[in-house]
Amino acid sequence: MPDTRFSILRELFARTQRDLTRLLTRRVGPDHAPDIVQEAFLRVMHRDMTEEITDPPAYLRRTAVNLAMDFSRRRRLESRLFVADAETYDAPSDEPSADETLEADRRARILTTAIETLPPKCREVFVLRMHHDVPQDEIARRLGISRNMVDRHLRIAIKRCRSAVQ
Repeated sequence: MPDTRFSILRELFARTQRDLTRLLTRRVGPDHAPDIVQEAFLRVMHRDMTEEITDPPAYLRRTAVNLAMDFSRRRRLESRLFVADAETYDAPSDEPSADETLEADRRARILTTAIETLPPKCREVFVLRMHHDVPQDEIARRLGISRNMVDRHLRIAIKRCRSAVQ
């Protein structure tokens, strides 16, 4: 009797293995499909009442599909709980390095000094435009100067700030 059961399972494997692998490849990908096919055959093979199964190919297919759903469910859960790959720990930080922070602080101090040394009207135009994002027409209206004069003050301020920082 065991020889008969073995030959039935071997024939079932030969007839359905390719189709099952193709089906599972669409569901879980080519890397995992062969393992799930093998697991499905093992479960059918270890089932005690193989003779009671009326449609062995359908039973095998349902077993394989159920295993694929379990696998997909487990993978989704793991992706939520665990980091995707260990290399993420070795990824460079988005934070600036200590040297970059020191350099940025130095440049900020130089820029602050350059802004403080601008002529008063030029500094006022620059601060309103760059720090408070006031449009140039509004600056001209607030300070009682022409739009061209606002543009001129901005050009002077930007030129001096750039040369100080470089």
